[in-house]
Amino acid sequence: MKRFIIFFAVLVLFAGSTIIWWKNGSRAQDSANSSPQIFVVSKGEGVREIANNLKGQGLIRDPIVFFLLTKKMGVDKTIQAGDFRLNPSMNVYEIIEDLEHGTLDIWTTIPEGLRASEIAKILKDKMPTYQDYWQTELQKNEGYLFPDTYLIPRDADVNMIINILRNNFNKKYSTLDTSKSKFSQSEIVTIASLIEREARHDVDRPLVASVITNRLNLGMKLDIDATIQYALGYQANEKRWWKRSLTNIDKLLQSPYNTYRVAGLPPAPISNPGLESLRATISPAKTSYLYYITDRNGVNRYSEDLEGHNANIQKYGL
Repeated sequence: MKRFIIFFAVLVLFAGSTIIWWKNGSRAQDSANSSPQIFVVSKGEGVREIANNLKGQGLIRDPIVFFLLTKKMGVDKTIQAGDFRLNPSMNVYEIIEDLEHGTLDIWTTIPEGLRASEIAKILKDKMPTYQDYWQTELQKNEGYLFPDTYLIPRDADVNMIINILRNNFNKKYSTLDTSKSKFSQSEIVTIASLIEREARHDVDRPLVASVITNRLNLGMKLDIDATIQYALGYQANEKRWWKRSLTNIDKLLQSPYNTYRVAGLPPAPISNPGLESLRATISPAKTSYLYYITDRNGVNRYSEDLEGHNANIQKYGL
């Protein structure tokens, strides 16, 4: 009986200590301090790291309590990456709620090769401030909306977003040595936008660039499918912006973007290229290629003349 009493007493003492520890760990770090702090959750950070960072910034009392509480509440996988405005007067429950819903900035990824209208759709899905006229404003900046992953302020308007993307373009473009290129910046961006749509793999970018350069030097039409796809616009039946299979009728389309009918470059970029396509434009491979096709596996097949081109079409069943 004596052992039981001792065991029971120890159990009660342990339970009491645990309750006190839990309550203390859940309290605000400093209830009198409501000064806001910006707390950043980086993409890919786990709950343990977030808890330690919160403790390090003086925003919570106990990282273990924070960690266990997120598990208990089932929110350990739903905490958003971004910037948050927190303060030491918030208790751990309030902090967790803000980390789930109160991000100041929104992570937004713009993949390479999208047209402005596709970027508008991403922003529509991501940004609570989105308005329909954004698409028109983004289209005015086609080619210069640099593909990357961004932290965009939740309350950003379209002008702020365009500035963020264009400033990144300017920063990345300034790293390129364009001194030996005969093309202007607008021509480089336009060519890169073609490469981005025509080359699925990095190894193909300089080769596609060489075909485009060789054809331009000879005054040949570029005959690039992506320019017609751009001109055709949204395909309602396919629910996509780039038509899957062009017909011979499509190739007769009256448009300055139709490089099957009009020699030279299209009047403006057709997509927003990444750094590798820009780099390929200013440093194309040295080849005599004038033709290429993309086979069913997404591999480009090149040839120097029409005979070789037709042979590739026959060989790869296109």
